[in-house]
Amino acid sequence: MVLLLAQQGLLSIEEVYTDGTKIEANANRYTFVWKKAIQTNKEKMKKQLRQIWEYAVRVNDGDDLPDPPDFTTIDKEKVQDTVNKLNEVLGKKDNIDKKLKAKLGYITKNYPANIARYETQEAILGDRNSFSKTDPDATFMRLKEDHMRNGSLKPAYNVQISSSNQYIVNYSIHPNPTDTTTLTDHITQHEKSFGAAPKIVTADAGYGSQENYTLLESKAATAYVKYGMFDKQQSSNFNKKHPFSADKLFYNEKSDCYICPMGQQMNYIGDSYRRTSTGFIQTSRKYQAKNCYGCPLNGACHKSKGDRIIQVNVELERQKKKAHNLLNSEDGIAHRKKRCFDVEPIFGNIKQNHRFRRFMLRGKQKVAIEWGLIAIAQNIRKKAA
Repeated sequence: MVLLLAQQGLLSIEEVYTDGTKIEANANRYTFVWKKAIQTNKEKMKKQLRQIWEYAVRVNDGDDLPDPPDFTTIDKEKVQDTVNKLNEVLGKKDNIDKKLKAKLGYITKNYPANIARYETQEAILGDRNSFSKTDPDATFMRLKEDHMRNGSLKPAYNVQISSSNQYIVNYSIHPNPTDTTTLTDHITQHEKSFGAAPKIVTADAGYGSQENYTLLESKAATAYVKYGMFDKQQSSNFNKKHPFSADKLFYNEKSDCYICPMGQQMNYIGDSYRRTSTGFIQTSRKYQAKNCYGCPLNGACHKSKGDRIIQVNVELERQKKKAHNLLNSEDGIAHRKKRCFDVEPIFGNIKQNHRFRRFMLRGKQKVAIEWGLIAIAQNIRKKAA
């Protein structure tokens, strides 16, 4: 369908506008699994096992007892082995505390099965924080369609599309709620469908990350992609409200130091590293001021108690400067204006005019097929109009 429309000159595969929306999954809203709850329960299990092991040591009367297990991490084999050893040691004692005996019985009956269930659930979760029991591929997200107005989370999928002249060129389905981490797979899907990445990509600030800028540069794509503070920086009041921010400080390239508002050097003290949820490594250079104590600008320049330290991601700052220049160019302004009435009306038409706000099928593979049919219908309607 897309290739046929491209041959007729109705859309461009090389110049696209990208955005995402969340569509509710066909899943029970109240049968969920949370990663944080699993971690909390596992910590409780480790605490209980450690306590009862310490009790076994105290009542063992000097008899040989196996070395205590390492409860830093636990799995079903370790839990089962620990339970067996505790029953072997405490089962021979007649003077066991009744409460401890009942607790040991509960642990023996439930812990091995519980830890096995948790391991299965963690395998399903992967990098996600939650999933639905009735559709394990769906993740609980905050949707705009919040009729109860209580901010409750619902099982959903993050649908990403690329458009051209209000036609859907490419789409991908994601279980993660943030748009930032979806672009790599979305571009890969575009390459799989059309043999090459798009040459021009326009997107909002939800996609403005170092990982995404690096990806688009590697694909030789022109990226009209905003970064987080782009819109605020366009306001003249922004500079007045943040006169001492790190990007306002003068950098002496020869000495590799920044100059603080009082004219003192901020010297390089080392690097810091941050790994994103996708495994991407970000590197920042740290610079520290001297003798901030007693400075008349202390409190206005920074809020920390000691000498001010700033972190500068050199590569990201280069990419943001490049993006700033592109977005404020004549072509960039035109693309920014067009994005609002190219990709966003597609979601409005599908969700509002045609009332598609919830998938009918379950599982990512079937959901992708269902959205593919929706995309075909959207393109046919647009062509007919």
